[in-house]
Amino acid sequence: MTQTKVPVIFDLDGTLVDPAGGITGGISAALREMGLPVPEQAILNSMVGPKLSDSLLHLAEVPATLVDETIERYRRHYKETGIARSKLYPGILELLQLFTESGRPVAVATQKPQGIARLVLEHHGIDHFFAGIHGAADDESLGANTAPGKAGIVGAALAGLHSRRAVMVGDRHQDVAGAMANGLDCIGVSWGFAPDGELKEAGAVNVVDTTLELQEKIEELDAVSTAALSEVHNDGSL
Repeated sequence: MTQTKVPVIFDLDGTLVDPAGGITGGISAALREMGLPVPEQAILNSMVGPKLSDSLLHLAEVPATLVDETIERYRRHYKETGIARSKLYPGILELLQLFTESGRPVAVATQKPQGIARLVLEHHGIDHFFAGIHGAADDESLGANTAPGKAGIVGAALAGLHSRRAVMVGDRHQDVAGAMANGLDCIGVSWGFAPDGELKEAGAVNVVDTTLELQEKIEELDAVSTAALSEVHNDGSL
């Protein structure tokens, strides 16, 4: 039977899970321990999503020689208290249940280290919904080779779904760019960490405010996919 349910690749923080200060609080604690200035909250919020070493270097202005130790201290805080502080966004559990029951393949593509991403999803009891959980290298140090970036992570998630088509769902411009690099559309979610206008400017095809609206937009893609397959079959092609 031909699969007409469009697969969905989800970002993690700011899309599925609200860090609820677990990330920004951990960064703040690590910076204070290092005797470094803590940026204002808006800057801390903008650090949720991108590669942590890059954010520390360019947004928090941490000297390069101190980035790796700051990351180690942050990871300790995050594992000890940050994961427990996080929570699922309203409607996410129900949406994942619906997708599973309807046979829609779903995966995760996050710039959070893959091992920690799995811990977060396990903590919230939703890891079993995903055909694949794809993240950055567990070594987030400044000198680590993480060349694939978001585009590579989205590409790995797409390959794991054994499909050439899917839609990305995320809350930051990196999600849109990662989707576009793989020839995918991206639906932005307004409940995450993007400043006003960021997602549309980056090229998101839609920006939704609720999981119900997200569900509707994805089901609209199913209808388009079904119509396209019907046209192919009517032409006598496979």
